[in-house]
Amino acid sequence: MKVNKQNSEFLRAYDEYSDAIFRFCLFKTRNRDLSLDITQETFMKTWEYLSGGEKREIENIRAFLYKVANNLIIDQSRKKKNFSLDEMVEYGFDYGFDEKEKTEEVIDGKKVIKVLDQIDDKYREVIIMHYVDDFSIKEIAKIIKETENNVSVRLHRGLKDIKSILREYEK
Repeated sequence: MKVNKQNSEFLRAYDEYSDAIFRFCLFKTRNRDLSLDITQETFMKTWEYLSGGEKREIENIRAFLYKVANNLIIDQSRKKKNFSLDEMVEYGFDYGFDEKEKTEEVIDGKKVIKVLDQIDDKYREVIIMHYVDDFSIKEIAKIIKETENNVSVRLHRGLKDIKSILREYEK
C-alpha cells in the first residue's frame, strides 16, 4: 500500500501533537473522558478536511488542530456545562515525572490550577496556549480569531491577575 504525502503528514501531526491537544482540551474542559473524545474528534475532522474532494493543504497543521479542538470545545460547552476543577483533579492529571518530582509538581500544579481557575476564561485560555502549549501571540490570535494586540492585552491582564492572586496566597 502506497502512503502518500498527505497521509504521512497527518500521521506525523498526530504523533507530534495529540498529547498537546489532549492537554489543551483537559485544561479547558476539566474532564478526562470528554478531552479524549474531543482530541479524537479533532483528528477525525482534520482528516476529513484533508481527504475532502479537492486537494486540500493546511499551512500550519498545529494551529489548525488547536482551532478545530477549540471550536469543538465551544460546541460542547454550548451543549452542557462540564466538570469543575476539583473533579479534574480527582481524575488525576499525570505529569509524567518520577515519584518525588511528581509529588512536588502535583502540589505546585494544584496551586497553579487553583490560580488559573480564579482568572477570567479569556485570560486563562491565552495563558495556557502561550505558556503551556508554546504558541506565539500570532498563532493564538489566528486560533481564537482575535487581533494580536487583543491577545497581548489578555496575556498581560491575565498575568497581572495571577500575580495579584499569588500575592494574596503569600499573606
